[in-house]
This record gives sequence, C-alpha cells and structure tokens, in this order.
Amino acid sequence: MQQRKLQGQRHLPPYLDTFKMLCGGKKSYFAGAVCIITLTSMVMFSYLRLQRHIHLPKIVEEGSRCRGETANSTITPLKDNRTFIISPYFDDREDKVIRVIGIVHHEDVKELYCWFCCQPHGKTYVSKAKIDVHSDRFGFPYGAADIVCLEPENCDPTHVSIHQSPHGDIDQLSRFEIKNRKAEAFSADFTVCISAMFGNYNNVLQFVQSMEMYKILGAQKVVIYKNNCSQMMEKVLKFYLEEGTVEVIPWPINSYLKVSTKWRFMQDGKDIGYYGQITALNDCIYRNMQRSRFVVLSDADEIILPLKHSDWKTMMSSLQEQNPGTGVFLFENHIFPETITTPMFNISSWNTVPGINILQHVHREPDRKEVINPKKMIVDPRKVIQTSVHSVLHAYGTSVDVPMDVALIYHCRVPLQSNLPRESLIRDTTLWRYNSSLIMNVNKVLYQTVLETQK
Repeated sequence: MQQRKLQGQRHLPPYLDTFKMLCGGKKSYFAGAVCIITLTSMVMFSYLRLQRHIHLPKIVEEGSRCRGETANSTITPLKDNRTFIISPYFDDREDKVIRVIGIVHHEDVKELYCWFCCQPHGKTYVSKAKIDVHSDRFGFPYGAADIVCLEPENCDPTHVSIHQSPHGDIDQLSRFEIKNRKAEAFSADFTVCISAMFGNYNNVLQFVQSMEMYKILGAQKVVIYKNNCSQMMEKVLKFYLEEGTVEVIPWPINSYLKVSTKWRFMQDGKDIGYYGQITALNDCIYRNMQRSRFVVLSDADEIILPLKHSDWKTMMSSLQEQNPGTGVFLFENHIFPETITTPMFNISSWNTVPGINILQHVHREPDRKEVINPKKMIVDPRKVIQTSVHSVLHAYGTSVDVPMDVALIYHCRVPLQSNLPRESLIRDTTLWRYNSSLIMNVNKVLYQTVLETQK
C-alpha cells in the first residue's frame, strides 16, 4: 500500500507538489488564503505556458520549394468563405508575431493556422493563430480581426499562408507577402487614411479642396480605400496618383459580402458595416506604421483645423511636448451645414464642378448638452494595436482629447440640427486663413483635370 501511494504522488503535476508542501497540514485562515492565491497563480502560469506551447510553430514538412501562388488582391477569401485576408504585417513590439489584418465571421471561424515556408532549407512550419475579432462590430456578423501567429525562430519568413487546418499542402495555398519586415526611414510626416470611397462618389470639388488643405496643413500622402467613384472623380484620382500624393487601395468588399452603408446591424441587417471601414482603417495604420510619423484617420469631408498653429507639424509638436508618452490625439467633430452658405468665394469656374465649395460654409452648429460630439484622430501608428472609427481599442501609451481652442474638425455635410435658424449657428471663418493658397492650388488641379477644356 505504501509503495502505491508513493507512485501516485510522483504523478502529481509539479505545481501541486509545491502546493502540498507549502499548504499541507493545519494552517490559519490567512495562510489558507495565501495558499489559494498561490495555487491560482500556479494554475494560471501553467495554463499560459500550455497556451503558448499550442501556438508555437511546428515543423510539418522539409524540402518544400515554397511554390504557392502569391495573392495580389486586396481582399482574398479563404475556401470557407467566412475568412477574408487583407494583409499580414510583421509586429515585434512584444513577441515576434505575424499580425494578419482580416475579416471573419465572429461565430463561424473557430480555428486558423499560419503556414510558413522557410528558405533556404525549405522547412514548412505551421503555427496555430490567435483570432482576435475586434470588439466594435456594432452587431454585424462579420468584423475586423487580427489573426496573430508566432513566427518560426531563425526563419524571418517573407510570406505566410492562412489555412483552416494544420494539415495540407503548402504549395496549394495562396501566399501573402509579409509587410513591415524591414524598418525604413519615414517617407512622410503625416499620412491621411480615407476609408471606403463608395456609392459612385462624385463630390469632386470638396474632395479636391480637402486634398489641398491636407497638403497645406502638412500631409505628404493620402491613402484611399476605393470601392467605386464617378468617371470625373477617376480623373482627379489619376492626377493625384501621378503627383505622388495619393495611394489608391482597391476595396471590392461588396464582391464578397453584403455591405451596409450604415454603422449598426439593426439598421439594415447586412453582413458588415459601412463597407468594412474599420478593417480598412486598421490596415491603413499597419501599412503606414514604418513609413509615416503620424497617421490621420479622417473622412474626405473632414479637415482637422488648427486654431492656435498654422499647420499640423507645429500643432503636434506642441501637443506631444505637453503630453509625453501619448500616442493618440482625439479631435472633436463640428458640423458646418452645407445648407447654410455665404456669398463670399463664389468662384464661377467652380460652379460647373460637382460638389460642395467649403469656403462658402463657415457657420457651425452649436454643441448640444445631451450629445457628445464624435471624434477623429491623429495617431502615432507604432503605438496603436487596434483602432475603431472614433477611438482606438488597444494601444501603447495614452489617449488625449485635444481642446477645441487648439483644433477642431471642420465637417461640411448635411446638418444634424436642421431646425436651427441661421442666427443660432456660430460663424467660424478659421478656414479662410488658408483661402489664398487653397484657391490657387484647387484651380491648378481642376484646370489639369475636370476643367482642362476651359483653359
């Protein structure tokens, strides 16, 4: 009997041996509490070690030629038609991981695996992914997701494949190039991310005015996730592409999912909200993480206007000095109704261009006590893990609300308080500080694109 008892003891997990040694026998209530906390910590530590072991890359094949076809589309569906891959990014801010930006069905997608083919020896590794569906789905069945895998040691893979199973043939899987592998010098101080241009977008005049304001304020690059737009808008985009200001990311999300123009599921019951805007914004942050000092998350009808500074660079320098360690700066949105105009800056040649002339809209709606104005952001992309539209979900460092006397978002659109008379609005001509440069720059673009026949 004694021998069997000893054998049973030897098969206890190590942390239970330790627990029995520390907590065996009669103890006080305090000692009992300490023992319970100790056991809980040991179990948790053991669980975390087990979870990490599950996600460690494992060799499944040697001698592979790494011949899978490289995916070239912005959105690539997997065979389950419940998972859509946007792009993988190398992320070593904590562990060395590959963070794949994607779209998944929040219930149906249970397991995914990263397949790595490591050169020159051709070893194939498979790593179980952690699937982190972003919390801001707003009730839609599909949402933005981070598909995160530990990468193999001593490999530095250039491509990764995503599969629903740890079994298969890597040469039959689509390969995705891993971006951000090499650190590079910043090519821009400010990059503006405009997500989801859709609905045969044709607000040409306001778009050009916004673009030129972004450039005046300090942006070197504007990234546009384009679903569709008008032919006239295509001409304008072609001009900015050739100028080097714009990068257009094709965004054919409606080829794969039933897309909503709303932001809440209960409004129309489609697959994903607002043309997958949140996924596009997250991809834009990672796409520009190594390239841009700051990323501006904005819509094409919004401009972050400094009130105390002349441009974004001096404004952000001041804000960073006042808020060390902050990576996210939130600016309050203010509506300048397109229904209220001023006769100033009625430029005749612009009247033939479809869209709004923002210089004629300088009356903003007053704040409402019961309503919190939404915000948009300027972020240090290297401090952001996940973002939503009006705030970040996970980040390193802190977020700061920028006071309205420092800057506000000029947002010219249909009114939210349409019942207000003109005299109840607040006249705000901050935009006019830039009128001379803006008019000259807008004329230059229009006469090289949509007004070229009038030269």
